[in-house]
Formats: sequence, structure tokens, C-alpha cells
Amino acid sequence: MDLKIKDVAELLNISETTVRRWLAEGKIPAYRINHQYRFSRDEIQNWVLSYKLNNANENPLKEIGNRLDTPTPIGQHSTRGIQQFSLYRAVHKGTYLNGIGGSNKEGTIRNAMTEIAKDLDLDAEVLFELLWDRERLEPTSLNNGIGIPHTRDFLLKTHQDAVCIVFPDKPIDYQALDNKPVHTLFFLFASEDKRHLHLLAKIALFCSQPKTIEFLTSKPSKEALLEYIKSWEANIAK
Repeated sequence: MDLKIKDVAELLNISETTVRRWLAEGKIPAYRINHQYRFSRDEIQNWVLSYKLNNANENPLKEIGNRLDTPTPIGQHSTRGIQQFSLYRAVHKGTYLNGIGGSNKEGTIRNAMTEIAKDLDLDAEVLFELLWDRERLEPTSLNNGIGIPHTRDFLLKTHQDAVCIVFPDKPIDYQALDNKPVHTLFFLFASEDKRHLHLLAKIALFCSQPKTIEFLTSKPSKEALLEYIKSWEANIAK
């Protein structure tokens, strides 16, 4: 699906000026049709997943995080109020699994879906096939041992998103860009496109912090993880 600058700005909750600046700086993938910029939805998702953090002050994900969590002035309509503490709320709703078995990525995802599908009231096999179809297209891994499995088209038929945290019993090969095995999986299930890309960007930003990676490798309890996320989200807009 072709996206215009306006569409990308709306999906990421940033200004069109910011998108144009990123284009000028070569920070975001795009192509031209009749001298106008167009974007692929899948490419934007892959860009969020693959963007490497070289300079924290120049990271586009940082700008997305700041924009999404800045309080909306009184009298102005925005979706940002919904998105404040969005990761905290999604993880709170989602399943938490520690010690999921599986000899490889496929087996781990399948075993996780056996448990997660129950909480989402969905068919485990259908959910696995949707996730695996996305993985076959391109691995949903970040650097530093993090994976964000998600589907290409599936959206929850609710108004609340869910991020399910899974710690495999041992790190698994995930075809990551840095070739590191994955120790933490954030299964993302969103209710609409804008919130899907918002959470995808926020998880990527969250996991770009060295302290976060160190914390996740300790396999914290859900309560401890929620408290950590809540504190992190509260500081994004400061």
C-alpha cells in the first residue's frame, strides 16, 4: 500500500515537517512517483525494526517517542492522551511467560501461541500462521537479543492493545542483524495501524537503552517489568 507524507505523519503521530526533514537527511525509506514521495507500509515497519542507534540525539525513534508522549494542550484534539503510558497498558493486558521452550524460533513462537491465544480468545494455530508468515517475509528482530513478533494484517477486535512478554528458556537464533541470539520477545497485537506503529517504535526505542537490555536479561517478574516501563515512559517527555 502506498503512503503519502501525510499518511506517515499520521501513522507515527509526528508532523509532516519532521517527515520531510527525515527525507532530506536520508533517514527514512521512500520512493518517488510523479515527483512526489511515497512510502511502503511494510518498509516503514521494517525501518522501525532495523534502525540502528548510533547517536541518541539523532535517532528518529527518540523523536517519535517524544511526540507521542507529549501532553496535548487543552482544547486541542489529539490521540496522544490515549498513547501516554501505552506500552505500560499493553504489557499489563498481555500475557507474561517465563521459560517457554523451543529448539528454534518456529518452535518457540508456536509454543508461546499455545498459551497466548487462550488469553486473546483466538485460535493458536491461526495466530501462529499469521506470525510465521510475517517472519518468513523478514525477521522481526532488533539488535541486542530482542524480537518483536507481530502479524502483517491482523488487528485485535478490541479497543485495547496487548504486548505479550516471553522469555525463552534459552536464547534462540532469530536471524538478527547483529547475529546475537534473542533472549526477550515482545509479541505485539494492536487494534489499529496507528497504534501498531506507535507501539513498534516505542518498543524499539525502549530496547535501544543499554540499561533496559541489562534489566531484561535478568528475566524480571511482570510486576517489576511494569514498574520499570512506567518509570521509563514517564521520563520520555521530560
